Amino acid sequence: MTAAGRLLAVLDAFAPGRSSLTLSEISRRAGLSLTTAHRLTGELMNWGALERDTDGRYRIGLHLLELAALAPRGLELRELAQPYLEDLFHSTRAHVHLAVRDGSEVVYVETLRARGAVTVLSRLGQRWPLQVAGTGLVLLAYASPEVQESVLHGPLKRYTPKTVTDPNELRRTLADVRHTGIAVAEEQITLEGVAIAAPIRGPGDEVVAALGLVVHIDECEPRALFPVIKATARAISRALGAPSAKGHALSVH
Repeated sequence: MTAAGRLLAVLDAFAPGRSSLTLSEISRRAGLSLTTAHRLTGELMNWGALERDTDGRYRIGLHLLELAALAPRGLELRELAQPYLEDLFHSTRAHVHLAVRDGSEVVYVETLRARGAVTVLSRLGQRWPLQVAGTGLVLLAYASPEVQESVLHGPLKRYTPKTVTDPNELRRTLADVRHTGIAVAEEQITLEGVAIAAPIRGPGDEVVAALGLVVHIDECEPRALFPVIKATARAISRALGAPSAKGHALSVH
């Protein structure tokens, strides 16, 4: 492993649910000796990528957040979309997600969680396989044929008894998403949750992100949310300069 690879392995030891680690845990998860892990964590602390608590545990440092703010598919998109996400959140009282694709995974770059709504596992920075999330289905449906075939021929992990793991069924679902411009994922990650998602387009009309809502399966008919999520996704697309979104007004109240 290269020197850069060892540094990245230390950072990669952290993950959702593992935001605070001891030196021994970092050593084990990164596959490094304690001596090497100690030296590298020191270098990363000096640079600001790691911080150390009073109890001796390590956490991700603020300097990484500063760098993440420069990612055009991350915080810049989030800042532009924020007013529209908040309007959607207040009008629906549902969980709201903004997501982008990273390889065969969907990554949430913003989440607005509704109090008292259905339980969700999503959080800012959370990753899921494309095929199990509503936003992921949108991003997969508009991805290149190579990406689609890679997912369809790869292992399709099951999270609930309702998770779709049949490639043929998934292929039909993706075709339907392209036809309707909406993805609906019922109880794919957690039971009782229904995700509705729509594509967000960039300056070249390419799909650059996905907008999602999650509601309780008995709370409302998913189809009733189609107009509002489509209107919001179109408004964000227009703000990004998507030609196909020009001339459409947004009304979510």
